[in-house]
Amino acid sequence: MFIFICLCLWSLTGVFVADAVKSESVTEGESVSLNSSFTQIHTQEEIQWKFGDFLIAKVKKNKESVFYNKSAAGRFRVRLKLDHQTGSLTIINSRTTDSGLYTVSRDTTINTINLTVYAGLSVPVISRDSSSSSSSSCSLVCSAVNVSHVTLSWFKGNSSFSSVSVSDLSISLSLPLEVEYQDKNTYSCVINNPIRNQTRHLNITELCHKRAGVSSLIIGLISAAAAGSLLIVAVVGIFWICRKTDQEGQVKISSER
Repeated sequence: MFIFICLCLWSLTGVFVADAVKSESVTEGESVSLNSSFTQIHTQEEIQWKFGDFLIAKVKKNKESVFYNKSAAGRFRVRLKLDHQTGSLTIINSRTTDSGLYTVSRDTTINTINLTVYAGLSVPVISRDSSSSSSSSCSLVCSAVNVSHVTLSWFKGNSSFSSVSVSDLSISLSLPLEVEYQDKNTYSCVINNPIRNQTRHLNITELCHKRAGVSSLIIGLISAAAAGSLLIVAVVGIFWICRKTDQEGQVKISSER
């Protein structure tokens, strides 16, 4: 069936689609090479690369490279390189806006590549939610900001038990977790896309130290007040004794005179 369709395309348009659409993926900022699938370019052959409907690069018949820096709203400019032997195209310092369909043609043959450039991943942040914590459990939140096409998950050991995903651009994600203060399990929060992941391990002792309740606070204040009162009584007593001793000494001196 595939061969029959290709033959029909050949007879109607004179163009032969060699392969099914191939897929490539890369993290933003990295370089990616798009394979033309041509083993070798002959001297009299011309190779053309398009991004969507925009012509962005060409290898001329004399194997001279030509780049159309103003094409596609100038998004590629000086970030393209061509291999004169195979016609493969390299995109330097890739950006998320480089995602899309690329076609490379030689004579009557066209190959298509679907490129996806994923935004870089930052390590997720784990924080304590004091408003939801209780005397018996600690409430935590794992969060990630300005993310797209990712999944945020809580792991206990090596097993995921809670997750949330997003496909939109520049979205903030958060995922709650409640643990007992004395929980000895190992927890971690992981953010991942199809090609990368970042992990933040939970330190329960650091984030979930048990805070004093109201009753403990009151007892502490009463104890402090009692200690303060005793100190005042002791100071007054010492002052009274010293004054009495001084007075007795003056009376004795007067009597001796």
